Amino acid sequence: MSQGIARSPGVAQHLGILVDCPKKFASTPSQPCAVYEKKACSGLGLIYTLLASVFFSVAALLVKKINGLHAVEISAIRCFFQMLFVMPAMIYFKIGFLGPRGMRVYLFLRGFLGSNAMILLYYAVLQMPLADATVITFSNPVFTSLLAWIFLKERCSVWDVIFTISTLTGVVLIARPPFLFGGEISDIENNYDNHLKGTVAAFVSAVAVACTMVILRKMGKNVHYYLAVWYYAVLGFIECVVVLFIIDEWKMPSCGWDRWIMMSIGVLGIAGQIFLTKALQVEKAGPVALMRTTDVVLAFVLQFLFLNRKPTWWSLGGALCVISSTTGVAIRKWYNSTRHNS
Repeated sequence: MSQGIARSPGVAQHLGILVDCPKKFASTPSQPCAVYEKKACSGLGLIYTLLASVFFSVAALLVKKINGLHAVEISAIRCFFQMLFVMPAMIYFKIGFLGPRGMRVYLFLRGFLGSNAMILLYYAVLQMPLADATVITFSNPVFTSLLAWIFLKERCSVWDVIFTISTLTGVVLIARPPFLFGGEISDIENNYDNHLKGTVAAFVSAVAVACTMVILRKMGKNVHYYLAVWYYAVLGFIECVVVLFIIDEWKMPSCGWDRWIMMSIGVLGIAGQIFLTKALQVEKAGPVALMRTTDVVLAFVLQFLFLNRKPTWWSLGGALCVISSTTGVAIRKWYNSTRHNS
């Protein structure tokens, strides 16, 4: 394997591997070139994850601050900026824009589901409190485990069922359906119909994200990350433009802050994806998933500081249920992977 990497130094460097081949130690059949793996600083992956959480949370806050624009239009502009940033990198690394033949169906599904998850999340953020939408969307690790059990034949235990029930309980506490909590529900941001629409959109977004994670697992390392992001941006942009023409909701952002906010959402979204990917390259998935719980904390803090809205006890209870479930899933997978590798 070291011989193969030594003959392709560009690939090795791109994978984060240092290849040292001086002339006197040139690779031969009897003495292959020495290969040294770069050692990441301790905790660097968690720092990357924290930065990704900050970028994603601030982007969601900016979506909340925009007035008069539909969630689909906000998504279209983010996808447009994402294409602008990813295209030069793909050309530089000569990745290609279609991908391997056997992976194109999975790339299409990843792009379609991922972009729809983004659209639904932005719609939920506009219809309900920021923290509530974030909490429901953050339940996706639980659904990822269930979908992996169904489609990838991964093991599903009693704990997975318990985590799923806890997650659904959290969603119910946030949604507070009238048939359980009575007809009059106070302390919601808009009218209850919009609150319920936002809850459904956030829940479907979480399921779509879970499907995306399963597809990414299925593709494994056969597809470059930039290619997956490219499909995400292109398909999302095309879908958003078509939907905007159908619903006739296209509007020019207001001059001044709104246009800067729109560009910032695109840049922050890309930065969040980059740092999250770098985190997964240098750290195990379990610690990264645990650190992602800061998304929920940041959502509550930003909502209180910039939107002047205090969380309700129902929202805090629902957040506790969801965080407990996702934390349990992460710890369990981390423990299993550590025991398997030992």
